[in-house]
Amino acid sequence: MIKVQNDKTPFKKYEAPVALDYVEWLKQKNSKPNIWTKLLSLKPIEQEPDMIIPHAYDGIHELNNPVPRWFNILFYGTMIFAIGYIYYYHFSDGPRQDQEYETEMVKADIDKRAFLAKAGEKFDENSVMMDKTLIVNGKTVFNANCIACHGEHGQGLVGPNLTDGFWLHGGSINDVFKTVKYGVPAKGMASWEKNLSSKNIAEVVNYIQSLQGTNPANAKAPQGEKYEAKVLTDTVKNETNPKG
Repeated sequence: MIKVQNDKTPFKKYEAPVALDYVEWLKQKNSKPNIWTKLLSLKPIEQEPDMIIPHAYDGIHELNNPVPRWFNILFYGTMIFAIGYIYYYHFSDGPRQDQEYETEMVKADIDKRAFLAKAGEKFDENSVMMDKTLIVNGKTVFNANCIACHGEHGQGLVGPNLTDGFWLHGGSINDVFKTVKYGVPAKGMASWEKNLSSKNIAEVVNYIQSLQGTNPANAKAPQGEKYEAKVLTDTVKNETNPKG
C-alpha cells in the first residue's frame, strides 16, 4: 500500500539564523525601552529631529519633550494637598500652632508624671531603705504571700522566725530584699521577683523589719546569726501590730 502524505509542505533544509554583529544587537537592545526610560518618558536620540520645536534663540533649538506623567501627578497632588491644608488649618477646625504646642505640653506633662511615678516605684537591693509609709501595705503583701511559711506574726513555721533578730542570709533591709527577690532555692525559699513588683518587695521587707523584737507566741527557735538592726520606734510597731 502507498501512504498518502498528509502534509503537503515540501521538506525544507534547516538554515541556521544569521548571527547579529554587535552594532546591530545594540540597536535592537536600545530600541526596547527599559523601566527607567518609561519612567522618565525618554525618547531615543534618533527621534530628536522630529521633536525640535520650530523656533530658535541664538541658534539654540528646544525639544518638545513632555514632562513625565509621574511628575505631573506629584505636582498636582501637592497642589491639592496644599488646598486641603489651608482649608483645614485656616478655615476649618484644625488646631493652630499655639494650640498644638499647648496640647503637646499637656501630653508631655502627663507622660512626665507617669514616668516619675513609675520610676519612684523602682526599688532594688541597693536602693531600698526603711520607709514607714510602706509598712501598712507591706503587711497586706505579707499576709497574702508569706504567712504559709513564716506564720501570721512572723513567728516562723516551715520558714525561719522573722522577729528574733537572727538571720540566715543577712538581716539588713538590703539583705532581706535580696533574699525575697532572688530566693534561696536550696533552702526552699522561692524567688518572688516574678510574682511581686519591686515596690511590693520593698513594702514587705519594710514590714518584716518592723517585726523585730515583737516576740510573738510560739515563736520558732533562732536560726542563723544575730544581726544588730536599727529598731523602729514603738509608734511604728503599734501602728502595724495593734494589740487586741
